[in-house]
Parts: sequence; C-alpha cells; structure tokens
Amino acid sequence: MLMIDEARIFVRSGKGGDGCVSLHREKFVPKGGPDGGNGGRGGDVVLVADPHLDTLLPFRYAPHFRAEKGVQGASTSRHGADGPAKFVKVPVGTVVRDEESGEVIADLDHPGQEIVVAKGGRGGFGNEHFKTAVNQTPREATPGEPEIERTLLLELKLIADVGLVGLPNAGKSTLLSAVSKARPKIADYPFTTLTPQPGIAELPGDRRLVIADIPGLIEGAADGAGLGHDFLRHVERTKVIVHVIDLVPFDESDPIANHEVIRRELHAFSPVLAEKPELVVFNKIDLVAPAERDATIRRVAHAVGIDPAEVVVSSGATGENVREILERSWKLLVEVEGEREKWPGRPANA
Repeated sequence: MLMIDEARIFVRSGKGGDGCVSLHREKFVPKGGPDGGNGGRGGDVVLVADPHLDTLLPFRYAPHFRAEKGVQGASTSRHGADGPAKFVKVPVGTVVRDEESGEVIADLDHPGQEIVVAKGGRGGFGNEHFKTAVNQTPREATPGEPEIERTLLLELKLIADVGLVGLPNAGKSTLLSAVSKARPKIADYPFTTLTPQPGIAELPGDRRLVIADIPGLIEGAADGAGLGHDFLRHVERTKVIVHVIDLVPFDESDPIANHEVIRRELHAFSPVLAEKPELVVFNKIDLVAPAERDATIRRVAHAVGIDPAEVVVSSGATGENVREILERSWKLLVEVEGEREKWPGRPANA
C-alpha cells in the first residue's frame, strides 16, 4: 500500500452575496418603499475525516478546493441563496496546519469529525434593512464579505491499535505478515519498509487488532536520522507498542544495546510516547541454538530490566508464539481502553 504522509492544499471559501438596492413599484401602491433583499452567505470549506481513506495521495494531483459564493439579493424582498459548502474528505488521523502561521487548526482523529477551515463571507444587507422612521427610502446596500483563502498543510498520522517498533531488520515485517494478510516487503537488508504498513489480525471471539509496521528506527531518529523521524508520528497514534528485538542481529550488534537505542529515541521524540504500554518481543528465536535459548532469554531480559516471564519469545519465520503476541497485545489494549473510560477527559490516542 502506498501511503502519502504529507500534502499541501489550497482552499477558498465563497464570497457573500451583495445586498440589493430596490424601491417597490406597483400600480396603485405609491411610495412602496425599499424592498431590496440581503445577499446570501458564501459557502464554507469543511474538512471531514473519512474512515474509508488511508492516504493523502489524491491531494498531490487535485490540491485546490473552492466553495461557491452566495447569491446576490433581489427586489421584492428576496434574499439571495447561501452558497453550498465544499466538503473535503481526508483520512482519519489527519493533522491540519496553517502554512503561514504553522498553527495546528485541527487533529481529525475520529471518523466523521469535521472542521471549517475557510468560513464563507456573510451576505451584504439590502436597502430594506436600512429603512427607519426617518429614512423611508434608503438607497444604500452593503457588499458581501470577501472570501477567505489559505494554504493548509496536511499531515497523516496512521491510527493503529498496535505499533511494531524496532531497529531495521528486527523482523517486524515478517511478524506482520505472519499475524495478518498484509504483505510488506521483506528482504535481508535494512530499510525494506519505507512507509508504515498496516495489517488487520483476527482473533477468536470476533476480535481484531489493527497493527502497523513502523519503518525501522536508528540511533538519532528523533533528530531526523534515517527514516524513523518521518514516521515516529505514526507511533504516537498507536495505543500499544510492540518492541521487537532481534536476538541474532545480522550486523552482530548487541540486542541489549539495540533495546536501549529504541527506548532512547522514543523518549527523545515524545515522553508521552515513551510511556505507552509496551510488549517486548524477542524475535528470531529459531536462529538461537536450542541449548542456548533459555540462557540467552534470561540474560537479555535481565539486562533490559524485564522479567523473562513477561517477554514473548517468537519467530515470525516459523510462526512460533505469534498468537501469543496478539493475545498479549489485546490484553494491553483492553487495559488502555479501560483507563480511557475511567478518565473520559483524557484525549483520544493519548
């Protein structure tokens, strides 16, 4: 799946319709007085979070969105029609910023959530509006308010229940393909995953987990090194982190040091992110000699400060314990959702 994470769009609301200057003229009705109607309101530009979209790619080819202007007022006290709003569908998880100020306008993280990003101009008053006891025949009207134009930056943050994080080639893509129907690129070289890859895992009892394979992080990712900096924003959306540690790294690095690298980068990017519930998975156990497995698991677990019983030891290649990863992730997710219900004031995806 191709995921475009950023896009620039140009929006323009509708101008308000002008008010009308008119004096009523009818046979046998002398001095009919003013009857110029008001102009209609210009249309708004509204962004709507659509759960059926998962990419910002269409905005690369059609970035302009304009609402219609309000209709001018008319005689016989006829008010102009309002211009219809322009609704623009964006994926759920889209953050909207004003390009000029950099201000975050909205964070559309709920399906159906709407935000007016360019308000239509108010319609002008017709001369009927200005009639008073001392001014029986006003010949003045006001123009409609002008439209609003602005440039917006859209940034998509993938929303998933579970985010797989780890160094390049830790086996995240293999695990994702083992637990879901997703088919991410898998190879024996770093950075085979260039965009976040989502997958849906089905569990017994009509349960399901949305899992995202986040591109491999490296040391310095929080400062922009490698690919990780661009996609750490996606981990922010996940409710549970599955930290995949390669027990037999192809570059012969130390799994213990690799664990510390990821934890350090998550904390540097966002302390809130670093506090999310985490399940630690020791992956590629099939590459460890059977006689050395128990000792290796205990050594690495104790070194990173985790009870060996809390670690899931797995192999994406053979499928060993992949179901256990899903069940443990589900348990953590239920605990997270329970806390959100207990504290309803907490923001979504916090």
